[in-house]
Amino acid sequence: MAEETRKLSLEENFARLEELIGELERDDIPLEEAFAAYSAGMAVLKQCNDQIDKVEKQVLKLTEEGELEEFGNGRISI
Repeated sequence: MAEETRKLSLEENFARLEELIGELERDDIPLEEAFAAYSAGMAVLKQCNDQIDKVEKQVLKLTEEGELEEFGNGRISI
């Protein structure tokens, strides 16, 4: 399993996690392979968390005055 040089999208990382989970669910997986798949999965999961955190920080909302404000700052009107 060679690491890719380009950064994967969130969707690609989720697909990779699904592949790794499939490997770990096999009945005949050797311990060494299971550990490698688990380690790779944890690395991919960290990338997913980092990507989600980055997007959350970029989410903006439009205030009543028509100004953009970071999500979570101030009140939200419905």
